[in-house]
Amino acid sequence: MKKSVSITINGVKHTHEVEPRLLLVHFIRELAGLTGTHVGCDTSQCGACTIHLDGQAVKSCTMLAVQADGAQIATIEGMAKDGKLHPIQDAFWEKHGLQCGFCTPGMIMSAAQILQRYPKPTEEQIRHQLDGNLCRCTGYHNIVKAIQHAAETMAGK
Repeated sequence: MKKSVSITINGVKHTHEVEPRLLLVHFIRELAGLTGTHVGCDTSQCGACTIHLDGQAVKSCTMLAVQADGAQIATIEGMAKDGKLHPIQDAFWEKHGLQCGFCTPGMIMSAAQILQRYPKPTEEQIRHQLDGNLCRCTGYHNIVKAIQHAAETMAGK
């Protein structure tokens, strides 16, 4: 039996009839048409599906869409404003914090949460907080540098 679910994603309300077992990541990608949130593992190991749900970074493959009914969600598509990259997105570009780019949306969404919690994070804090995000290409060195650069930029340096 389908259930009506309404979720506001990046300021736009999306209402759809869904099967109760539909994962939130599939609601975002298939029904809302926002494909920046990636499906990597479906087991919450990789973090490629990380979004912000009511202000908290969560892996959208670990939730059902019905659990997010009424929620406010931010995805990678909502980071840039007025055609200008968010400072975190810009830092990933400037500091080469990406290679293939598959993990990048989840890394950026996680980085936003990190910088919210730790405006001046240490390398150790960044590495610890990224523990739930996997990257097979970069070795994390430039990802850490990108987050540090974003922190400096966002602090006005």
